Amino acid sequence: MITSTFFAASLLSGGFLPPGILLILVIVMIPVSLWAQFRVSSTYRRNAEIPSRGGITGKEAAEAVMNRAGITDVTIEMTEGHLTDHYDPINKQLVLSEENYRGTSLAALGVATHEAGHAIQHKIGYSMLHFRMALVPATNFVSRALPVVMLAGFFVARNFVGPILDVAIICYAVITLFQLVTLPVEYDASRRAKVQLVELGILDRDEMKGVDETLDAAALTYVAAFVSSLLYLLYLISSRRD
Repeated sequence: MITSTFFAASLLSGGFLPPGILLILVIVMIPVSLWAQFRVSSTYRRNAEIPSRGGITGKEAAEAVMNRAGITDVTIEMTEGHLTDHYDPINKQLVLSEENYRGTSLAALGVATHEAGHAIQHKIGYSMLHFRMALVPATNFVSRALPVVMLAGFFVARNFVGPILDVAIICYAVITLFQLVTLPVEYDASRRAKVQLVELGILDRDEMKGVDETLDAAALTYVAAFVSSLLYLLYLISSRRD
């Protein structure tokens, strides 16, 4: 999301975005995004080197969490890539990167059970997860449309800037709403994961520090994405009123 934000900003700077405002947006958003990414990478890497005492794998931990919740129709798959873990509610698949699928570290267990937390949300009908799922088609559409909209804003005459701004505002409003709804969904999944890891005896309480650090750092990336989208949305709205 932050990439598309700066792509849009660079295009609009040639049309109707004052350079001073663009500079402020860059100064605010780039460090926040980079810091969040660095934090999650460094925290994950550190806790990925700490093996759990029980030696259970991420796959086994996710299975245990879902079994306790009575979830029997979700498969656990392994995929390539680094931190490509996700829960697919459409196909009912919990997809784990190889390092977390096979790994026994505190980081692997935290990430794997976090995704299992999403499966629990899906089973119990957690409202915010369903709201986010409902927003996915619109969010995907506006994310693909936004570069075209911004490109148009760069080339059209100034008397057409207003309508293009309106479309851009709608696009960013949808994206910002999606990012906002994502926050409680992700924090709730982490909360569920932390509770289950202890209650199931997968980790001892003194091991939870590594899990807390990993999941809390990951949550910061969602906060940064929301703040970035919100800042740019507010600027577009203020520009439209000028």
